Amino acid sequence: MYFTHADEIWAAHPNLRALVLTADGLTSATTDEARLTDLAERIDRRQSEQAEAQMPEIAAWREAFTRMGLKPTQYRCASEALLRRYRKDKSLPSFHPLVDYLNHVSMAYAIPIAVFDVAHVDTGITVRPATGAESYETFQGDIENPAPGEVVFGDAAGHAHSRRWTFRQSARSAVSKSSESALIVAEAHHASAAGDLTAMEAELKTGLAALGVTLGSSALLSESHRLFEF
Repeated sequence: MYFTHADEIWAAHPNLRALVLTADGLTSATTDEARLTDLAERIDRRQSEQAEAQMPEIAAWREAFTRMGLKPTQYRCASEALLRRYRKDKSLPSFHPLVDYLNHVSMAYAIPIAVFDVAHVDTGITVRPATGAESYETFQGDIENPAPGEVVFGDAAGHAHSRRWTFRQSARSAVSKSSESALIVAEAHHASAAGDLTAMEAELKTGLAALGVTLGSSALLSESHRLFEF
């Protein structure tokens, strides 16, 4: 399988950087409460210092959404949406030990993280403009067709595993209690993205092991190194 970004994405977003990892043994994952508490403290410090819109990581994603013709206050990247919800409620619903941990890491770094059950991905994922023929499954069970040109995580069978890039994931490949293997993707556009993703990689390698999940391969992607095969 593979993960990559289409040429059109790099042309429009040359500052993009991505961290990709694989993980196995998800059915053995357990919650590491101490690590979640440590991450929550980091999130609280971050939010005490800046509003979400002022965070460089979020500001860069807002600029990316604007370049895509989207209103960044209407469509927010996943990390901004999580942070805004957490600021209001100081908690998030629990879904799965892996997903809960990744949500906290996403907020601590203010960088959106997507996680896909690879059993429901056909051949691989390319972040690319939609053709208009893709199908996207909502969490309410409806099927939508992204408009031509909308950026999606698309697989070889025409499934869109996200809408508007990092705005919303699909129910089709969401991690559940029966999931065994996952692809994890973090993407950023801000000036220190490469260094921050390297730091995130170190956090994830330690954190995933603490959850009882087996880390597979990982890579940092840039315009000169676009393809991750696993």
